[in-house]
Amino acid sequence: MTDLETRVTPPGSVTLRRAAPALLGYAAVRSLGLLALVLWSAARDKSAYTLLTARWDALWYTRVAELGYGYEVRLPNGDVHSNLAFFPLLPWLERLLHAVTPLSYADAGFVVSLLASLAAAWGVFAVADHVYGRRAGVCAVLVWAVLPVAIVQSMAYSESLFTALAAWSLYAVLTGRWVSAGVLASLSGLTRPVGLAVIAAVWAAAVASFVRDRRSAACDASPPYGVRPSGTRDVVPRAVALLLAPLGAAGYVLWVGHHTGKGPFGYLDVQAGWRNGFDGGYAFARFVADKFTSFPSALAGVGLITGVALLLWLYVVCVRQRQPLGLLVYTGVVLALALCASSYFGSKPRLLLPAFPLLLPPALALARLRTPGAAAVVGCLAVASAVYGAWWLNGSGPP
Repeated sequence: MTDLETRVTPPGSVTLRRAAPALLGYAAVRSLGLLALVLWSAARDKSAYTLLTARWDALWYTRVAELGYGYEVRLPNGDVHSNLAFFPLLPWLERLLHAVTPLSYADAGFVVSLLASLAAAWGVFAVADHVYGRRAGVCAVLVWAVLPVAIVQSMAYSESLFTALAAWSLYAVLTGRWVSAGVLASLSGLTRPVGLAVIAAVWAAAVASFVRDRRSAACDASPPYGVRPSGTRDVVPRAVALLLAPLGAAGYVLWVGHHTGKGPFGYLDVQAGWRNGFDGGYAFARFVADKFTSFPSALAGVGLITGVALLLWLYVVCVRQRQPLGLLVYTGVVLALALCASSYFGSKPRLLLPAFPLLLPPALALARLRTPGAAAVVGCLAVASAVYGAWWLNGSGPP
């Protein structure tokens, strides 16, 4: 490994000043994306702000914030779309901001998303900086900012809020701040169902640290995978983290079960009303296979297979680069939940947005380039992402 790959920063060193280049670069890239959306929407006589705040899932969140739970839509085919499918933290924040400012619920959702996206970028930087160094941290944030569907980071959706909570929870795990990791994991479980990935990461890292303590008689044993040794004095904080991490997700799921009168599995029934569930990837495989029934759609099928193969290859690279256990568990669960969901196949790219550890290998490659070359690569990708995001939202958009 190179020095760049093995550099580990001291805990607590990720100040705002240290992260400033990453955050400024992120803000510049996302501002370009928003500008492209405004211009494209104006040319099509549409409102860019409406696309960001008052369509698709954003509408469901604002309705929860304004009216609470209980709203549902019954479709002609018998399906029932209930707003209980949407976890409560984002609507709670929208309601709070609406209560203390003149902002509407939609405006509040947009502000929360913008602030959360910056917090997420800072968290991505913190994780990458801790494991691989500052330059790699900046590059990781920029790679996350130029993803094709990065426009979702600026929408009144929960992806940015979730990524912020997940990234900072993982950083807390890496630096031995176990109680903070548990609290943030619990909050992530109130944000999206994929909060399970953060819970699993906290549990895996805590259990692994307990095992290391039992195997090591020396308190200063060398920490594997760049994780600071916990030591027996951290037994209580780790145990607290194990207890705290699942409280958010478990609390909401149990409340839905009680609210619907269907017991602890009531949330699964709510998801079934949306024709969503977890089938191990069978429905997605059939969806891809159906693309090969004609020549034009076969190209899309090839693209989907290539994309999945790229994701799996990146995960293998993450393992071979010996990313910290918490990151590997988190990324693996996000991948599994996104790729093995049984519906909303067009949503999979945005469902993968929180899987930022997959971007660390390309971030390392970008960090090895000289600054002019790296800037040229990021600039080209930023323009492409901005154009694609504007075209996407003015077309089918995220379901």
